[in-house]
Amino acid sequence: MSRRIITSIDVARHAGVSQSAVSRAFSSNASISPVTRAKVFEAAAALNYRPNRIPAIMLSGRSGMIGVVVGGLSNPFYAFALECLTVSLRAAGFQIMLVHVDDALILDAALDQLASYRVDAIITALAVGTPEAARCLSELNIPAICFNSRIVGPGISTIRSNNSASGFRAARIMQECGVVRPVWLGGPVRNAASRERRRGFLGALATDNGTGKSVTELQGDDTYESGFTAVREYLRQGHRPDGLFCSNDLMACGALDAFRDHGILSCPEDVVVIGYDNIPQGAWQAYQLTTFSQNLGAFAEVAIEILTEVLSSPDVAISQKRMIDAELLVRGSTMRKAPVSR
Repeated sequence: MSRRIITSIDVARHAGVSQSAVSRAFSSNASISPVTRAKVFEAAAALNYRPNRIPAIMLSGRSGMIGVVVGGLSNPFYAFALECLTVSLRAAGFQIMLVHVDDALILDAALDQLASYRVDAIITALAVGTPEAARCLSELNIPAICFNSRIVGPGISTIRSNNSASGFRAARIMQECGVVRPVWLGGPVRNAASRERRRGFLGALATDNGTGKSVTELQGDDTYESGFTAVREYLRQGHRPDGLFCSNDLMACGALDAFRDHGILSCPEDVVVIGYDNIPQGAWQAYQLTTFSQNLGAFAEVAIEILTEVLSSPDVAISQKRMIDAELLVRGSTMRKAPVSR
């Protein structure tokens, strides 16, 4: 037996008020007496009534919905970024529409999909990949807040981890550990955050303080498997690296397992390893990975600040660039007691 949907007419009859009073009671800026509003809410609770948001959306052009665009959820970093964002948005009183895209890195492929949704703004851990995509996104007139995007435009803001500075710091840690054969394991070339981490790392090692060390560069695709494969093949060629900085934690965990599988080099005695993102897996006893935390709580807090400003000035195409320092978490993968003699 089907159950009839409770309407505002039912609530009005139960409360002994007009239907328009019910509508006003559920509108934050409508004029209605506290007594009448209380009667309406009491009737709505008794009938388990939920107001239909569609008429208000059609009248105001605002849905009260924030589109959270996600991709690459096989990487725990993006899963935790999603959790952090949704918890923060709900705490701030926003409604959420989750939009999943296949691309794990950039927002570009989602533009056609986003154009069909009536959302007030977009927040995403994905970056804008090209200036053309930024132009198209601006033309949608939907404010967007992206993580780790170097490209912005009218109505597009970015919150970035201080990737280059973290890469510089990773190089200094290796110097302190006595590393003389450093290796960089990068993510996809189109990953702007990975490129910035590489720039800081290589730049620090090229200075006099870094003793001008040359760096071997390996290529991965941000997955565990690519980290394992890249390092395994490098070791099979007879190389013996003593320091490895990985663009993300998933590849670093794969690299650590490759060292373990190879059976000749151990971490941290023979090789120190540093990752990026602070995924839970990196703290497991099998890895004890030194890493940089992007501080997703701070990312979400800043995103809410920008979002509040954007929604309070709908006629202004606000574009902000904010930087958040990453936090170094030192674990066993870099805990050498003293520099290794050569």
